[in-house]
Amino acid sequence: MAVAGRRRDLLRAVAASALGRDLRAVESTALFAALDAAVRDNAVPVLPQVVDAMFRPPHDVDGSTVEQLLSDGRQVAHALNRLVRGDLSGLFDGPSTTRFDPSLPMVSLDLSRIQGSDQLIALVMTCSSAWMEAALADPDGGQRWVIYDEAWRLLRQASLLARMQSQWKLSRALGIANLMVIHRLSDLDAVGEANSQARNLALGLLADCSTKIIHAQESGEAAKAAAALGLSSTEAKELPQLVQGEGLWRIRERAFVVRHLCTDGELDLFDTNGRMVTQPVTRQLRG
Repeated sequence: MAVAGRRRDLLRAVAASALGRDLRAVESTALFAALDAAVRDNAVPVLPQVVDAMFRPPHDVDGSTVEQLLSDGRQVAHALNRLVRGDLSGLFDGPSTTRFDPSLPMVSLDLSRIQGSDQLIALVMTCSSAWMEAALADPDGGQRWVIYDEAWRLLRQASLLARMQSQWKLSRALGIANLMVIHRLSDLDAVGEANSQARNLALGLLADCSTKIIHAQESGEAAKAAAALGLSSTEAKELPQLVQGEGLWRIRERAFVVRHLCTDGELDLFDTNGRMVTQPVTRQLRG
């Protein structure tokens, strides 16, 4: 039952992300009927088989006729079909090529090659989050850090925000510590409309962070950061004056200016300026 439940939760989350909204009850019924058919008829069920079963329901299910299942699941089927045969195909239409091993000391998901589509990133993160959450829920999994780098890309998706909020709220029960890295607080202005559910979820994540580390901010950004994080006027004045390697650490109600020291090995490992210091290739034009 645990496997079946995780499959349903993942498929519903993928469908909701593809549609850009939550599924209606009748849509969930049609989707789960197609999933059950794909699981029953295939040793390794994959998304194309679910889509095919939505376009051609095999039989009546739970009081719904084949015609009703086809009608109720039509929009979901077409949304998922984009991942199988449409413009978003290639990532979700076959068995996984990577085995998720929760016993490893570190697992890194690199999304750097996925460019130009926030929706595609949301879909990939939805799938990978299902892997990760299964590992985090294992009572024998030990304590873990969960780090979201470049989190501004994830904060734009309400479904991912809800998953992140759950991890923040349940962090003690799961034995995890969460770390979210964003460039500036004004990135949150791109998260939904003002007072929207998505914006409130994002601000709620900030409120749930007991430790906040703020590096140098321009004067305009410093005011926004102070307002969003509840900094005092004295703390806000420090932000534009911080130099590289310094950060204002806000630990609950106490604040400290901290100088971060890195070894040469750490600097090489986390150097992100390589492309900026490489000597350009110049050509001499001859007339």
